[in-house]
This record gives sequence, C-alpha cells and structure tokens, in this order.
Amino acid sequence: MARPTRDRRTPDRRTLDRRALLRGGAALAAGALLPGAALGAPALFPAPVLAGARKTKRVILVVFGGGVRSRETILSDNVPNMMRMAEEGVVFPNTSVRNNGHYGAAVSIISGSFEVFGIRENSRPVEPTVFEVLRREAGLSAADVWLSTSGSDQETNYAYSTAPGYGSRYAANLIGGEGIFNAEFKDLVVGEGGLRGVDAKSEAVLGELRGAMRTPLPTIDGGDFGNSAETTARIESFILDELRGGASEITGLGASDAKAMHVARNLMSIFRPKLLGVTLRNPDVAHGSFNDYVTVIRRNDEELGKLFDAVRGDPELAESTAILVLPEFGRDRDFNARRGLDHGDNSDELMKVALVAWGPDFKSGKVDTREIRSIDVTPTIASLFGVRMGGRTGSVIPGLFA
Repeated sequence: MARPTRDRRTPDRRTLDRRALLRGGAALAAGALLPGAALGAPALFPAPVLAGARKTKRVILVVFGGGVRSRETILSDNVPNMMRMAEEGVVFPNTSVRNNGHYGAAVSIISGSFEVFGIRENSRPVEPTVFEVLRREAGLSAADVWLSTSGSDQETNYAYSTAPGYGSRYAANLIGGEGIFNAEFKDLVVGEGGLRGVDAKSEAVLGELRGAMRTPLPTIDGGDFGNSAETTARIESFILDELRGGASEITGLGASDAKAMHVARNLMSIFRPKLLGVTLRNPDVAHGSFNDYVTVIRRNDEELGKLFDAVRGDPELAESTAILVLPEFGRDRDFNARRGLDHGDNSDELMKVALVAWGPDFKSGKVDTREIRSIDVTPTIASLFGVRMGGRTGSVIPGLFA
C-alpha cells in the first residue's frame, strides 16, 4: 500500500498522546507511582539487512539529551512539535536504557551497543559509531555524515571510536555550536579587525576556527577518507555565514542546545547529508530547577519544530528523510531536596524513554507499546543504508516499517 502524502489528515491527537500511550504494555502512568525494577535482558529481535528499495535516503538522529522523562514530553503539552511528528510517525514509549550516566547512555545510542562509561568519562567509544559504519560499510563520504553538538568536550567523542579498522578516517564532520558560535569568536572572525582577505592573519584565524570544529578531516595522502578541498572550503564558508548571521546571537537558558539545532537545520538545507546527528544536553539543569528543565524542553521542542518544518517544506527532503528522536535516559521519579530531578533511582521513569520516528518508510500515527532498546536505533538506521552495525549491537526495530 502506498504511503499517504504528508498533508494527509492526522489522527486525533488526544487519541495518540493520551489513550494510546497509556494503553496496553506502556505502563508509563504506573511507572510514575511504583518503584522501578532493575532491567532484565530485553528480548532479542531479528536483525535483517533491509532491502535497498527504501524511500529513505537521509536520516536525522536527534539525541534529545540531558535526561528527559516521558512525563514532560509525550505525556505533556510541552512538546507540540514532537507530537506533530508522532502523529505522522511511530511512538515507542517503552524504549529501555541501561546506563544512567549521560555520556555512557548517549554513546550507547550512537554505537548501538550498551556502553559502561560513567557520567564524567572522556574516552572515545570502543565500538564503532553509526557514523563510521556508514562511511566504511555503506561508502558514504565525509561530506555525507555530520554531527552537530551542544559543544561539550565529551560530545566531540561521538564523532568516531577507537575500534580497530574504524577511527578518525571514518569520522563524522563535527560542529560544536557553543564552541564556535559565540560572541567572542564572532568578533574574532567578522568583527572589527576580523577576516578581510587571504593573508597570514586570516589563515591564523581560520586555523582557530578549524580547531574549534575538530574537523573537517584532511584528505589522507590523497585518499577518500577526508573532505575534499572543495568541501572544506564550503564548510568554512558555511561557518563564516553562520557567524555573520544569527547563530552567535542565540543566548539564554538552553542556548547551546538551540545553537546545535539551528546549525543542524542549516546543515541539512545546505549540505543535504545522508546522516545528520544532533546531541542536546541542556535539560540536565533539572538537577537544580524543575521549572528551568521544562523551559529548556519547550525551547528544544521549538527548535525541533523548525527542523521538522524545514524538512517537510523541502520537496526533496520531505520524501526522502527520516527523523528519529529520543532522550539518552529519563529522570528520577521523585523530586530531590532542591525540588529538582536527579537520575539514579532506576525507576521506569529513568530507565524507559520514548522514541519518536518519522519518515517515508515508517508507519503513520501508531503507538507501539512493545519493549525495544535504545541500542536498536542506530542498527535500524544502518539497515536503511543496507548495512549492519555489528554482531554485538542492537537489532532492527520491529513494528516500525510500513
């Protein structure tokens, strides 16, 4: 059966985000009241490599990070744009996680393998990331694979792993918005005394810009691993345009996440990559303020809506792009002493999150309450490109495809 067009009538939202999400095995409402049990081993699902005749040619993966409960997303009115996606896609409200540290939980999504990293570790993944797998196994070029982050040092590790046979030569192009798009760097590059021509001073400033990016990767001995000179020039031009534009003017609570989403939207429009990852982290303000946490969620959802609309408003992208959104984990069931929310009680509110998936090959307006795992997301992405993540990773998500 042919997939309906994007302007079709959507299901009744109240049915989707209230009745369906609370029906059957989801148990999200019960999870808000009952102590969570330790996670057992989830059932293993078959992991076929899907046929190549898929409509999906591009994928955007948004790790809606910082620790975000379903109670403040799909079970609330805080995320109208995420719910717009859900109404045209599939929601998996029982997506289990295993690590309750931000870094390890996010790396688990990106590598498709449950990682043991703690909250403060700063080592690269030991299993190949989805970026490396698609570049090596699916033959994608450096210009096809991008990662936009909030800008922390840990997040730069997501671009590639230490796995033998992979590594930096297959890395994603990475832009940390907070590290580049700030007032100081804008003044350095485009302010008074900034770049004016190709001279030693200009080259020195561009060198700082490249350092802030950590990429683009240079072409290695004339090989195909890094960016071409033409792509490198386009990237530098893109950043300069962003600095002259509005990215460096984004401020306030949740600004670094907003910059990451802003950059991602423009990267998609200009470079049209095959895989674009976005990692967010500002909702972790929840430790000290529940209200600030909700404010950041709403701001991130607003930025998600802009990205969603940019894809839907582009005829080519609308019919060829899949978007998958999920947090790395949730948050504790109860407030802490500061009337905030930590992440350590192992309740269902912490260890189960909601995945929202939208795309031309996915079902529409469905809620699937079976339990899946956060590590199933990137193997599913890899399957869209006809490759596997590896034998130690998750599986293709059942019930997702139309």
